[in-house]
Amino acid sequence: MSALAHLPQLDVDPFDAEVLRAPGSYHESLRTLGCAVALPRYGVVASGRIAGVEQVFRDWRTFTSARGVGLADFAAEPPWRPPSIVLEVDPPAHERTRRVLARALAPAAVARLRATMARTAVDYVERALAAGTVDGARELAQAFPLEVFGDAVGLDDGPRENLLRYGAMVFNALGPDNAMRRRALAAADEVVPWIAAKCTRPALREGGFGAAIHAAAADGDISADEAALLVRSLLSAGIDTTVATLAFALDAFARHPAQWSRLRAEPALIPAAIDEVLRWASPVHTFCRTSTRDCVIGDAPVPAGTKVLCVIAAANRDPARWEDADRFDIARPRRPHAAFGSGIHVCVGQHVARQEVTVLLEALVARVARIEPAGAAVLEPGNSVNGIAALPLALYAD
Repeated sequence: MSALAHLPQLDVDPFDAEVLRAPGSYHESLRTLGCAVALPRYGVVASGRIAGVEQVFRDWRTFTSARGVGLADFAAEPPWRPPSIVLEVDPPAHERTRRVLARALAPAAVARLRATMARTAVDYVERALAAGTVDGARELAQAFPLEVFGDAVGLDDGPRENLLRYGAMVFNALGPDNAMRRRALAAADEVVPWIAAKCTRPALREGGFGAAIHAAAADGDISADEAALLVRSLLSAGIDTTVATLAFALDAFARHPAQWSRLRAEPALIPAAIDEVLRWASPVHTFCRTSTRDCVIGDAPVPAGTKVLCVIAAANRDPARWEDADRFDIARPRRPHAAFGSGIHVCVGQHVARQEVTVLLEALVARVARIEPAGAAVLEPGNSVNGIAALPLALYAD
């Protein structure tokens, strides 16, 4: 840590489950201490201010993804799986693979699925209303994306819960060798081969995102192996973050009934409401980069080879950008947040995620007068993504 001794120091374990369950004081300390703060427990630098996080995300030459977007530095230790060829790679290789993925997930391609997704969302809401009380985490936030996203990719009707298990591996592997990481990776021998099989062309239905990616291989834009890895990227990141966003949205509206009433009165606020959930709850709370050279974050010198933790959840409540930032307010002025990242590695699948959340909120707004807690929500902390494991809700029809 001598190389970071000049920076403000914060003795905290940012991957401790209890810190993740109640991160407010940790986040406030990060923002107060500076734009770059040393965390001696791991010998890394953390940035919890929106300006610092955006600077790091937008400068891929200085802050590389190719050495891993988690705590591990791929220059010093091998990754647990072959790295992502779209997220854990920089230009020029990144441009080629991202172009293929972006074409498969183009807004027009996503829009073609909207009507089907919307009908499915209505079915889920009607079943929830008929039941009266539901586990919003499992029966809505998990079940709905597993069905519609799985169909959009072109998966068959196998055990799609494996997508959740695989996502937990991917995101928890971004942290240290703690209990969350070990628990997630314990299922690797069962789940990883299942995922690998689902990434091949014969396993994917015609007309889905997966088939479109493999079509690029047939055209010579990428290799067949690269096509499978790009489908793996979809299956890695396409479920958990959307599931968490939906769960946090349901929880937020259950705990803020006035905001739900406002949304029902003004459905045009749904896009703003989604951004407020992403800002306020920040399901993806931490992503990393590695400095390629001596540099500064804000005005703080950071030496080459330093792992930088971009603490998105802290940045998204930075009072420098948002007034009364801890308040959940769907009508607040919209300003850029960091929930989807920024720069060349900004989330390529955000159009899909936004559409899934939108159609479910539209179905809820049309039929549900009140969403009320029916028990305590159970937060599920993770090394990079937080979620909700259980969310008892009572839904009341108009």
